[in-house]
Amino acid sequence: HWQDTCCIVLLRRAGNSNQVMFSLFLNLDNDFLKARDFLLSRGFVFITYEVLSLKKLLQIDTQAIHQEKLKSYVYIRTTSVNPKQFSTFDGEDHECALWLLLKRSQSEDKEVRLQAVQDLANNSHWHDYQYGTVAQTCDQRTAIGLARSKDIDLRFFLPPPPLPKIKNDYPIEDELRLLLVSLPQTGLDPCVQYFTSLALRESSQTLAAQRGGLWCFGGNGLPYCETLSKIPSETVELFCLQALVQHSKVSSHCDKIEAKGGLQLLQRIYQLRKDSAKIQRNIIRIIGNMALDERLHSSIVRAGWVSVLAEVMKSPHVIQSSHASRALANLDRDTVKEKYPDGVYVLHPQYRSSQPIRADILFVHGLLGAAFKTWRQQDIDRRLDKKASEGEEDYSQCWPKTWLASDCPALRIISVEYDTHLSDWKAKCPVEAHRKSIAYRSNELLDKLRAAGIGDRPLVWVSHSMGGLLVKKMLVDASKNPEMDKIVNNTRGIIFYSVPHHGSQLAEYSINARYLLFPSVEVKELSKDSPALKELNDDFLSFAKDKKFSVLSFAETLPTHIGSMIKLHVVPLESAKLGIGDLIPVDVNHLNICKPKKKDAFLYQRTLKFIQDVLAQEIGD
Repeated sequence: HWQDTCCIVLLRRAGNSNQVMFSLFLNLDNDFLKARDFLLSRGFVFITYEVLSLKKLLQIDTQAIHQEKLKSYVYIRTTSVNPKQFSTFDGEDHECALWLLLKRSQSEDKEVRLQAVQDLANNSHWHDYQYGTVAQTCDQRTAIGLARSKDIDLRFFLPPPPLPKIKNDYPIEDELRLLLVSLPQTGLDPCVQYFTSLALRESSQTLAAQRGGLWCFGGNGLPYCETLSKIPSETVELFCLQALVQHSKVSSHCDKIEAKGGLQLLQRIYQLRKDSAKIQRNIIRIIGNMALDERLHSSIVRAGWVSVLAEVMKSPHVIQSSHASRALANLDRDTVKEKYPDGVYVLHPQYRSSQPIRADILFVHGLLGAAFKTWRQQDIDRRLDKKASEGEEDYSQCWPKTWLASDCPALRIISVEYDTHLSDWKAKCPVEAHRKSIAYRSNELLDKLRAAGIGDRPLVWVSHSMGGLLVKKMLVDASKNPEMDKIVNNTRGIIFYSVPHHGSQLAEYSINARYLLFPSVEVKELSKDSPALKELNDDFLSFAKDKKFSVLSFAETLPTHIGSMIKLHVVPLESAKLGIGDLIPVDVNHLNICKPKKKDAFLYQRTLKFIQDVLAQEIGD
């Protein structure tokens, strides 16, 4: 049988190699092909003779084969296939289809390559060993493409490779600290310094001896450091991971993380902390940041992260799946030209799709908001001072990802996240106050949005509370920068949910509310009749009237609980009035103005109509 002959000859050619070279089948050299043609031309008698001769030379130990099956998968580097290397294949139809798809998935023709990956992903009738064959022989680009395919079978992916054993008395947090200590210490962003200082403040005497003393930054950051001596190791790990998140935003630091074995260390922690969604999310966030650098892609794949990300993509929790989606999109250079920096998340489409993207919808949250929880379906009446971390996984669906994506599948829906706090006491990075100003955030977000391709298509902005002020500032700033012309010229409309165009009474209650004793920069900027707000509003109105894009504003009419004793209209009707576009009062409070109860609720249906109207030319009905 020709297939048996191939296998025997290949094994013979492999000699005493410790690794089974699965890719050899895809890389038969010309001499071997000539030999094959010679064999076929001389008929089956000669083939039979060769097979019998080879069998006499080979002693196959079935016990050894069984032991090999029990070993872990072998990670190999495959090479591209020359289409001329295949002529005929004598095997069953489904076997032939598998190998042909694998060959096509490595084609130089992009369309052929993408179709082959899609055809592979659509197969659901193969045996386990066939999925294993694909996992072993497909190249990096194909594995990433499969991971970004909807409803993909996880048998297509190799499990993470085995990690070296560590001593039982060597805590995992010490490994994290060693990694942090090895990263560059000079020229750091103040927030990176702060988080690293927080993670290392209680470093062991061993680490201190290695570095010649504790590595902890002084200055304003120290009063906020918390003692790590008597808290659970999981919390210590979280501090260290938060520091690594900040380091992973710096390209040169990502190189160091990879060189010091950080990808394998993070894999170990991820597997050990399956009960902690927050730790796992921080780790995937780091991987997503490192994936921005294409030079690190092969290291990320070899460390086994593709199978992990493919599995997390199936998570029912929008936060987890969106972090994984971002990381895979940054890895997928075959179909994604944009890059998604830290804090920029695609809610739709999260998988590869043949549906063309006609326009972008960009969601920008407000005070104490987040990329996912701000835009959830209305569930319970949370107080404004409720900790953002409470019940972070326990809330209803994110309506832009579910309802809007279903009603407008031709849209790319993006949600951004930035850190906001009512008081400096709760600031995650209190080192530099100016980082929380609207002006600073505008410049930072504009750079991230351009990297994500915002402005390349028609665009609609959707904002809540202070997020609306940030949108206005970004558009005014973009109008003064020729490099940002696309963002300005492609803006078709803006939706404002209770945006305090003329300030809010929130800052005035700082004396009475314990958590507002020291109002942060963003609260001060929201002060009623603030000169900065008036200047911003005047600049925006002049700009908006010139560009003539559509504006829709919603205003709250019910008060919001602030603490246990105060109820107020965070954004009164007069402050939500922009001066252009429609203003619609709604009987909800400040938190629920952007959270429709159900799909047929007025809030959602009016929002949907606005988007469909301003983008009618792009998305039709």
